[in-house]
Amino acid sequence: MDGLSAPFSSLWETFLDAISAITIKDIIDILIVAILFYYIIRFMSDRRAGKLAVGVVFLLIVQGLASLFGLVALKFIMERVFQMGVLAIIILFQPELRTMLENMGGDSLRGLKNIRRDFMADIKIIDSICQAISNLSLKKTGALVVIERSTKLGDVIRSGTVINADLEPYLLENIFFNKAPLHDGAVIIRDGRIYAAGCLLPLSTNTDIIKDLGTRHRAAIGMTENSDAVVLVVSEETGNISIALGGRLKRNYDYASLRTELEAILTETGAKKPAPVKSNKKSEKSKDK
Repeated sequence: MDGLSAPFSSLWETFLDAISAITIKDIIDILIVAILFYYIIRFMSDRRAGKLAVGVVFLLIVQGLASLFGLVALKFIMERVFQMGVLAIIILFQPELRTMLENMGGDSLRGLKNIRRDFMADIKIIDSICQAISNLSLKKTGALVVIERSTKLGDVIRSGTVINADLEPYLLENIFFNKAPLHDGAVIIRDGRIYAAGCLLPLSTNTDIIKDLGTRHRAAIGMTENSDAVVLVVSEETGNISIALGGRLKRNYDYASLRTELEAILTETGAKKPAPVKSNKKSEKSKDK
């Protein structure tokens, strides 16, 4: 028995020695690395950068095998690929990298912001939005409403017209009236006010989006791919209400479900992401503009 327990005793002593050698600096170092990896993994999930990560891992495996088996030419090529690849990734994924850094800053401050009562926690404001969207849905009037959160949308606002008016359901409805001059663009809601209208949103470049989605829905997804904004869409063809968040879209809301969803998204620290878009026969066609 002593012969069997000796290796385990030695291993346990080694483990205790390693634990005792850990300093406060080591703990801080480990925590920083863990937080960094957490943000990178969360950022890559549900984005095209996730596919890139798979490719990078594959190239790392190839480089490791080249080094292991002494494949000089392949190793040389892979080293050059990684040298140039870092710069290429920064250029190609600049919007995603910017979003990740913005979210890291926003998440770290969100807990402090929740100490005070956030304006979006005001049920009256949420009700006003839901009332306007529901009325637009009944009239089958196309609409695109962006609720700004921690990511500032100055570039998008500059593409439209600043209004900075009180958030009233009738005003929001009138903006999207078919003959209104600003009805084709998006409305930006900032700090509980209708801040701008007629704004142009970036279209999504995600090739996995189903083909029957119209321009409004693609713009809603594109807007939420590079910001933490919440975008509401009303289909001009069917009157269906959709919510876009985090590059995902969920459809077929009514007043009650829309109100519940907005309360969950806008009054909680952690945003709840809608499910991915699913194709169906009644989905909005490209007629939506």
